[in-house]
Amino acid sequence: MSPYLHFGEIGPRQVWHAVQAAAAGRGSKAAERGAEKFLSELGWREFSYNLLYNFPHLPVRPMQEKFAAFPWKHDAETERAWQRGRTGYPIVDAGMRQLWNTGWMHNRVRMIVASMLTKDLLIPWQHGAAWFWDTLVDADLANNTQGWQWTAGCGADAAPYFRIFNPVTQGERYDPAGEYIREWVPELARLPGRWIHKPWQAPRDTLRDAGVCLDDTYPSPIIDHSEARDRALAAYERIK
Repeated sequence: MSPYLHFGEIGPRQVWHAVQAAAAGRGSKAAERGAEKFLSELGWREFSYNLLYNFPHLPVRPMQEKFAAFPWKHDAETERAWQRGRTGYPIVDAGMRQLWNTGWMHNRVRMIVASMLTKDLLIPWQHGAAWFWDTLVDADLANNTQGWQWTAGCGADAAPYFRIFNPVTQGERYDPAGEYIREWVPELARLPGRWIHKPWQAPRDTLRDAGVCLDDTYPSPIIDHSEARDRALAAYERIK
């Protein structure tokens, strides 16, 4: 639906009324809950437009001014690894490769890859927003800006600074069988499910049997998540 909203082929009011009518026609609690969740996302879209209208600087400057002093890192090589789906974290790499090949990825995966860039790697959210703008078929200035500022913790009603997604547990929760990873990271397709989200922990024999050679066919993690989390929290403490 998002590309059609973005290009104006259908309007948010049409979607709002159609969803409400569909939920009422089903007459079930499950339908009501589903409609409520969907409409909350539509409301978030309109909220983003309102923010951009009132604060036109948001695509380049944080909503929370204190973040102007945040110690971001500028590392072109690391940023390219993220863009190309070569971070060594399978759920992140699957999302970034799907984005490059199709121009789309699920909202949950967008949050995961954004958290990786801004909090694990400490690369400015504006860089991620620019990449999404260039690659997403539903790229929308208001939504894109607000989404990235929310993840980085510098926007209106943003995610708490200490909310740093663990790419392994996120993958295990939302892609438990590893089907999504196997589709977009085919070099890991033969790994058993136990190791699909953390191939660097797999035994050597398991890696060999699956045709995986770390740092050759697939990279080791670009950064240790636990260390990255501590580094990010320390950086956020500096601007509190």
